[in-house]
Amino acid sequence: MTRFDPRGEVNRALLVGVSEYDHTAPDPQGVTGQLPAVRHNRRTLEDALHRGNVFGAHEVRALASPTPDEFTGALRRACQDARGLLLLYFAGHAVTSTSGNELHLQMRTARVLTGDGLPGSVSFTEVLGELVESRARQVVVILDCCYAGNAAGIWHRFDDPKRKKHKVLLLMSVQPNRCILGGDADAPTPFTRELVHVLDEGGQAWLSKLYARVKQRMEEAKYKAEDDDPQRPQALAPPWDPDTDVLLAAGPVITRPPGPPINPWVLWLRRTLARARKALERLGRTGLAIVLALLATGAGGYGVLVLTGDSGPCAPALELRLLTDPDLEQAMKAAADAYVASDANTTDDGCRRSGVTVYSAGAAGVVTALGKRTDAWQQPRDDDNPQRDIGPQPDVWIPGTRADVRRVTEAYQDRVFARLEPDTRPFVYSPVVLAVPEGLDDAVEPTGQSLSQLVTDLENAPGEAEVHRPDPEFADAALLATTGLYRGGAAARNAERRLTQSGRPEPSAAGLLCTLPDVDAVDDRSAALVPEFLLRSGVGCHPATRAPRSAAYPDDVPGLEPTFVRVRWEDGERDADARDAEVARFRSWLTGDDGRRVLGEQGFRSAQGERRLLDAKSAPEGLIDDVRPADSADPSELDKALERYGNAHGPGRVLFLLDSSGSMAGLWDGPSGGPGIIEQTLTGLGGEDEYGVWAVHGLKGGRTHTDLLDFGTHDRRDAERALDAARVRNAEADPSAALLDALAFMRERAAGDERPQLIVYLTDGEDDNRLTGDGLEKVVERARSAGVPVAMVTLNSGACDRDRPGTRIAEAGRGRCLDAGDDLVPALRDEVARTGTGEE
Repeated sequence: MTRFDPRGEVNRALLVGVSEYDHTAPDPQGVTGQLPAVRHNRRTLEDALHRGNVFGAHEVRALASPTPDEFTGALRRACQDARGLLLLYFAGHAVTSTSGNELHLQMRTARVLTGDGLPGSVSFTEVLGELVESRARQVVVILDCCYAGNAAGIWHRFDDPKRKKHKVLLLMSVQPNRCILGGDADAPTPFTRELVHVLDEGGQAWLSKLYARVKQRMEEAKYKAEDDDPQRPQALAPPWDPDTDVLLAAGPVITRPPGPPINPWVLWLRRTLARARKALERLGRTGLAIVLALLATGAGGYGVLVLTGDSGPCAPALELRLLTDPDLEQAMKAAADAYVASDANTTDDGCRRSGVTVYSAGAAGVVTALGKRTDAWQQPRDDDNPQRDIGPQPDVWIPGTRADVRRVTEAYQDRVFARLEPDTRPFVYSPVVLAVPEGLDDAVEPTGQSLSQLVTDLENAPGEAEVHRPDPEFADAALLATTGLYRGGAAARNAERRLTQSGRPEPSAAGLLCTLPDVDAVDDRSAALVPEFLLRSGVGCHPATRAPRSAAYPDDVPGLEPTFVRVRWEDGERDADARDAEVARFRSWLTGDDGRRVLGEQGFRSAQGERRLLDAKSAPEGLIDDVRPADSADPSELDKALERYGNAHGPGRVLFLLDSSGSMAGLWDGPSGGPGIIEQTLTGLGGEDEYGVWAVHGLKGGRTHTDLLDFGTHDRRDAERALDAARVRNAEADPSAALLDALAFMRERAAGDERPQLIVYLTDGEDDNRLTGDGLEKVVERARSAGVPVAMVTLNSGACDRDRPGTRIAEAGRGRCLDAGDDLVPALRDEVARTGTGEE
């Protein structure tokens, strides 16, 4: 392991807090009680990680009281997504096996049967198996539960012939074979409380420092585990030194007022009753219930609280689950947090009525799951598990546009297990804008233009302006922008070529705005298609000064219209009346003045009338207070745009033209020669992509090329063998005739579909004397009308200067001109990868 700073990497944090259980004492098979303190754990740690500036927007996911399937599904997704740091946190009940060799993390449905029967639990060995196979460079596991220290022994015994487990580091709340107290109803548990405190001390919090500080603070506070033993946190990692560590936070100092002192008598009683709990468990559930009744009178009820983990005079609050669009997640979390702490959510006794867990998933996947997969959402299968792919069954869904509701209902098939009850109108509004950096804003009109015209104006602006868009399959704002790009009969593959994209697109607008500042020069020339409210509220990514941006408002792109949708599950609500009441209370607050006030601070507009900013006084420069909204989104147009986007990014077609004339002899062999360069680009092509290679030689009047590799799908090794066998011909070449043939060939194959295509012409430029006059003009005109991008690649310098043939052809075909002055191989590989699907 080496010292690892994950900032700027693709990181994931999964925070699992099981505060509510379906089966508790005195149920003979239940766990000892509810854990209301864990609810505070989950929220305070999530907030601390967002402040810590290591995890970016949407990289932290909190999972409230999941079932085993929900937990393992979320864990697998985090393991698949993470490339830098993966952090897994668990707080809840846990038990060991009879032998003590296994630790079982108990989820919401956990029960304890005679023997070693532990349904509703997930073994730590299973968790470790998922983590070691993750794509993350480093994994940190934090356990705040009974017997957490036993995880170290499981790590040591884990069968790991490939030595992958050494990237997994453990931070544990207590030593082995010790059980911890359940905590108070109004504060996090001691270990997580101190963990958050250290994360908020400011500066860089490396794992070694974090462990040492938490351990020191817990010793000073004299926290106790059961049996009056000191509670000592544990860590499993190689010996720490300055070159061996993991950065977990790098945020500002957060100060908090000290909490009220705890009555010493209460501390004594808590420890005494905790010691009694283990003995009482030996009496069985019936005996435990009798003793609890006696303690309720003898200790003023406090004994019941300690022994069961209950929350005192306040019953556990009902937890509502709110599913939303990825771009809306942080704003909805801000609103939910404000609601949970509001008077509207507080009883006369000062107790909370409900909590609200906000989570998001890809918009297209949610529409499909609610329309076609609700049976599998209730009864997951190995091959179809929305609990794993999307998350828990929501009580409330807030899509980015009401059109999503119609997309769901129009997709209903067979029996439907979830019924949607949408409001008749949205409760806030945010236009989708082209956010243009300072210095380029004079190139575009802020209003009154189509999106296509705005992009054209940027293309014609001085410099190298870029336009970026997030993934339309993941967020509604990006899909709405895509409908504007495809208007006016534009071919989807051509519209997509107007956007700058290297590799997979960012899943959300917040993520896109986080990554652009990674390179100042890119940020300064990059316009972004994003919802306007993000220019007001900002995003929670690692420290970066974003280039100032002004909003241009395309008049043909529908805006975001978040709509409150109640989701009712068939046979899925044992507490239906109470849940109905709490959902209605939350809806009334969110869509009323209090909710709009919070969302106004996040940058949203009124959903009616002139769509004015709800909080215009604090609006940043570059926004317009009064905008004329485009028409609302049409469901069929969204589905069609999504289909066309998929086609434009599906299997591609690439035709390589390799100049094989005699002048190429000195530029033929090795990785920097013509065949070698093409071989290096093949990694951008997958098994379903079609491609071929023409050896270009011969003059007009005869054949201008021969097939070096037939056009079709290929195993990469077969393609490499064909290129290795290529030979220079004792002939000249006619580039204009070869390019005209190639453009006609590719145009014929494109008839009837929108698959991405590319022509690559690789030459030394010695035959450019035949690419002049009428011959050049014909190629330029054909490239402009064929709809096939042309990458002109010359192995000598100066070929891409202004008005050179390669430059003109590439510009006409919306391709790229590359010469020896460029970083040629990586640049060409990127061009090919944009067209192909890449290797698996």
